[in-house]
Amino acid sequence: MTKPSTWRALRNPAFRSLWIATVISGTWVAAHNEAATWSMNLLTGSPVLISLMATVASLPFFLFTLLAGVLADKVNRQKLVCAINVWLAAMAAGLAVLAWLQMLNPYLILASVFLLGVGFAFNAPAWTSTVSEVVSDGEFPSAATLNGLQLNISGIIGPVLAGFLIPLVGANFVFALNASCFLLVVLAIRRLKQPTVAIALPSETFFKSLGTVVRYVRYVPRLQVVLARNFLFALFISVIPALMPAVGLKALHMSSSQLGFLFTSLGAGSVIGAVFVISWLRARFSPDSVTLLANLLIVLAYVLMAFVRQTEFFFIAAAVAGVGWTISASELWVAAQRVMPNRVRGRVNATVIMISQGAITLGSVIWGSAAAMLGAGTSLFTAAVLFLIALLLSRRLSINFVGNPEERVSGVLAITEDPRAPTSTALTAWFPS
Repeated sequence: MTKPSTWRALRNPAFRSLWIATVISGTWVAAHNEAATWSMNLLTGSPVLISLMATVASLPFFLFTLLAGVLADKVNRQKLVCAINVWLAAMAAGLAVLAWLQMLNPYLILASVFLLGVGFAFNAPAWTSTVSEVVSDGEFPSAATLNGLQLNISGIIGPVLAGFLIPLVGANFVFALNASCFLLVVLAIRRLKQPTVAIALPSETFFKSLGTVVRYVRYVPRLQVVLARNFLFALFISVIPALMPAVGLKALHMSSSQLGFLFTSLGAGSVIGAVFVISWLRARFSPDSVTLLANLLIVLAYVLMAFVRQTEFFFIAAAVAGVGWTISASELWVAAQRVMPNRVRGRVNATVIMISQGAITLGSVIWGSAAAMLGAGTSLFTAAVLFLIALLLSRRLSINFVGNPEERVSGVLAITEDPRAPTSTALTAWFPS
């Protein structure tokens, strides 16, 4: 069982309304994603185009998240989140209309996935900051845990709903329901009190804000380690969205309900990892050891997916991948927070998201192309072998961090663009890895 403190933030009425709205909206986002994948499979037999859906969904995070982080520090975040969710509702509704008019084609689906991704990329930093404004310091750890559980709950329920509804009423109905649920988030946000403290940073221009992030990354080797580890992890975890649906649809010939259960299995594994496994591992092992064990689970899942051709065992492999994915991603997130001072947390978080999503975008292209040339099964086994090699080569990139980042980086944010400023190599002595 989870500790009672896990649910503490739900006692806060403002957070509770936000959390309920995001659970509902996230559930239909997951259903929308499966409906889009199913529609793409009906319109084309190309595994490359199916894999490209993961690429175009991740690309906006790479292109726009850092810009979104700066924007979230300079405008009213609540109004920004409302505007973004109206955009998301419009994009989902547009896809529903095109489906009803029978005008969908693979390229329109890819375009809609990209435009939705733009909305999610701008939403991520602003949403994280908005949550921090409505909860107390004591409630924040609970809020962070509940946000993670929200994603997992949505990942379980959404695909099941999509698998049930697509044969009955069609993918267009799922798209339309998703559009309406984005408006629930808008209503929940509009009920919040406006922050009493101005969010804008008057002392910094837009480009100075970007420059602050660049200097921080340049002069803090521990953050460089976090970014490198996130890049490697995202590059190989992109195998799941790029190849798992292709194997399920093409090799196992899954129905819409079976495809929904496949994603449900992945989400169920994530919940098991978050609720039952990760606390047990953290009590016994270091962060490096926890991430290594989690990544080895992912390698095992890839090997199973490469060779298993029984649907039930493929579901088990997906659940194993979900456990490993959640544990490893959680440890990397905690490591990132340990190297960020509060004054640049939003922009540095945006940088971590940008690097991770850029790696997912690159990985989706690589694995989708490999599947077209070698087949999905061979590509999965190749990914497992390469991931194992990457784990061995990256063992020196330790995330066993201790200490207060505010104390360790007090001088970094004041570094000017003076060319005589010390280099990252020189500063390594200040921040030993």
